[in-house]
Amino acid sequence: MAEENIKENIEEYESDTPVKEKSLWRKITKYTKQAGIKTVYSALLLYFSYKRKETPKWAKRIITGILAYFIAPLDAIPDLTPFLGFTDDLGILGFGLVTIAAYINDDVRKESRDQLKKWFGDYDEEELKSVDDKL
Repeated sequence: MAEENIKENIEEYESDTPVKEKSLWRKITKYTKQAGIKTVYSALLLYFSYKRKETPKWAKRIITGILAYFIAPLDAIPDLTPFLGFTDDLGILGFGLVTIAAYINDDVRKESRDQLKKWFGDYDEEELKSVDDKL
């Protein structure tokens, strides 16, 4: 799917979300190709886990902090740095996923994958396996 279509799909989704969520969608839109599908999938798993009623407040606070770091304009390693820029983001997202893994169920995975499909079209499921295997 062309980058324009990804941006349109995210903007359409973004129109129904609160302001804080818009920052997440903007970052994903801006750095989608650079960040890679694993990073976006990890962020979506956290996001949809946060939306679950069953996720406790302590886990939601961890998710909030991690997603805030992900969308923050300042990084330990700038996102514009080729190849290395998203390693800190992926590391932080991975930490969050492992910490709240008990609240990532099949519904969360499905919602995340469905959103990836809307934004990116067909993608290689094997790329996501390494993320799911850590949970």
